[in-house]
Amino acid sequence: MKILGIIPSRYASTRFPGKPLIEIDGKTMIQRVFEQASKAQYLHHLIVATDDTRIADHVNNFGGQVEMTSSNHQNGTERCAEILSNSIEDYDFVINIQGDEPYITPNQIDLLSKSLNLDIELATLVKRESNRILFEDPNIIKVVFDNQLAAKYFSRSTIPYYKNNEDYSGFYKHIGIYAYRADILPKICRLKPSPLELAESLEQLRWLENGYDIKVFETLEDSLSVDVPEDIERILRLKDICV
Repeated sequence: MKILGIIPSRYASTRFPGKPLIEIDGKTMIQRVFEQASKAQYLHHLIVATDDTRIADHVNNFGGQVEMTSSNHQNGTERCAEILSNSIEDYDFVINIQGDEPYITPNQIDLLSKSLNLDIELATLVKRESNRILFEDPNIIKVVFDNQLAAKYFSRSTIPYYKNNEDYSGFYKHIGIYAYRADILPKICRLKPSPLELAESLEQLRWLENGYDIKVFETLEDSLSVDVPEDIERILRLKDICV
């Protein structure tokens, strides 16, 4: 199985402009993500995909590989598709590694990589949680799936809904790392935004609505993302759970 790892990275974040170049404990966020992902054993190649020369120059300076992409992309999936389309090598899968998780564990990347086979179209990770505060947080994406590990729905709402509060037994949190089979990636990028996607602002619902299968695999490790400047302090407090 030949797997290409891609870290989409853009400078113009709405909530946190310049986020990839923000310093976290002595290194920029994009450098930390790249170094963590580089430790994964099952990636054949790792590339940062960006449309910003400041990010590209910085990645080159610390010795990472970077490729420039169009500034017209709506999301990281489209950026990954451009990198794949320009590759001179053939890959079975592309793994989209979030550029705002500075302490992502290589174990999570390897877990997803080892779980792949050519019958899988798309795949991602989930983690079981029992914190009701997280369950009710719309920024925490919840997922339900069937006995064959096929995702049925992703939501910002509380799914499943526990009619009797005393029966609450936790939920599955979505970990935002994606694997795309190489022939599927360009197809999902040609899809138009779907009603459920627009309602929840969740790109993966577009794929489900159009009949694509998303397999989920459970990780025991958490992920820590930086969405706003205030998250930096939280990341530094909690980083030991991920490294």
